[in-house]
Amino acid sequence: MFKIGDFSKICQIPVSALRYYADLGLLEPAHVDPFTGFRYYELDQLPRLNRILALKDMGLSLEEIGRLLNEEVSAEEMRGMFRLQKAKIQQHVDEELARLARVAARLREIEKEGKMPHQDVVLKSIEAQHVVSIREIIPTPTYVGKLLNEGFGALGRQGIQPSAAPQAIYHDEEFKLTQMDVEVIIPVAASVTLDVLLSDGRKFAVSDLPAVQSVASVIHIGSYDGLTDTYQALGQWIEANGYRIAGASREIYLKPAGTDNQPIVEVQWPIEKATTA
Repeated sequence: MFKIGDFSKICQIPVSALRYYADLGLLEPAHVDPFTGFRYYELDQLPRLNRILALKDMGLSLEEIGRLLNEEVSAEEMRGMFRLQKAKIQQHVDEELARLARVAARLREIEKEGKMPHQDVVLKSIEAQHVVSIREIIPTPTYVGKLLNEGFGALGRQGIQPSAAPQAIYHDEEFKLTQMDVEVIIPVAASVTLDVLLSDGRKFAVSDLPAVQSVASVIHIGSYDGLTDTYQALGQWIEANGYRIAGASREIYLKPAGTDNQPIVEVQWPIEKATTA
């Protein structure tokens, strides 16, 4: 038998880890001196320890390892456990490959321009939102502001406060400067259940805006006239990073234009990984 310190040297595992494994019932000492409390291990415990380390290296939790060591799982459960771990690792690999592609794309931008890009694009998921909205064909983009003012006025008359920044979704499948299919949206509390009527009988209808799994997002600060450049930069980023557009673009009006400030708009485009032929 070997004292825990000597066994630690043999197996190249810290004493603290051996104590922890013992506390969890994964690898208990072969003998504990009843008078001194010293822990002793035997060499024939090394295969069990190696199995713990091998399973831990595969990313299994210590709880899962304990069940495997104690044969508490069936062969089918065991296969399921390893299939799930394989899927987790594959997801992590995919995420890191996507991160590597973003780094490479940023490097290409720097090499081309000789500096960091003016705007940064981030990937995010969007939660579902309870909203009131109206969808119309509008003559020009400035009409979005008119619709929002109408909506805010109607909400105010009913004592309803917006719960987040207003938005607009551009549903046209191609770029248009006029006669645009736009949905103007104002997030509201879940307690709002009735449509909000406008003075001319039109209405902001209550609905739930679905969640979006992945969007490419960029913050635009400055004149609304410059949004075209922001859209172009966002589109270039999407293509350069191996994605494709998977839905209508959305603008979130975080800060309106004023006499003493510039507007701040978040531009989002739903995306998915582009497939190669």
